Amino acid sequence: EVQLVESGGGLVQAGGSLRLSCAASGFTFDEYAIGWFRQAPGKEREGVSRIESIDGNTLYVDSVKGRFTISSDIAKNTVYLQINTLKPEDTAVYYCAATYIASATMAPGLASYEYDFWGQGTQVTVSS
Repeated sequence: EVQLVESGGGLVQAGGSLRLSCAASGFTFDEYAIGWFRQAPGKEREGVSRIESIDGNTLYVDSVKGRFTISSDIAKNTVYLQINTLKPEDTAVYYCAATYIASATMAPGLASYEYDFWGQGTQVTVSS
């Protein structure tokens, strides 16, 4: 059974940092790309970053470049999202998701429909 479990969210002040974790199980980790998405109240879900653990290829949405860093630990089957200089507009539920890439001809983007498996999310709240 594929499982993705997010952790690391919380309430932080603006300017602070958080590191979110996505622990994966039930599939061959390096055959999948892992993406991070977020959904703020009243807004659509937004893809913010993804990583292909097999080669470290990363992608970020422009709005988070320079503040968000995605990384993976293949030995732990875990993907991290380091978020620095948090802003109130980063407040959202953050989800990780997985998509199979072993036979893909193109790297996945940040659209929700490209991802097949989803975690339950972790809440990030940034106070001003």
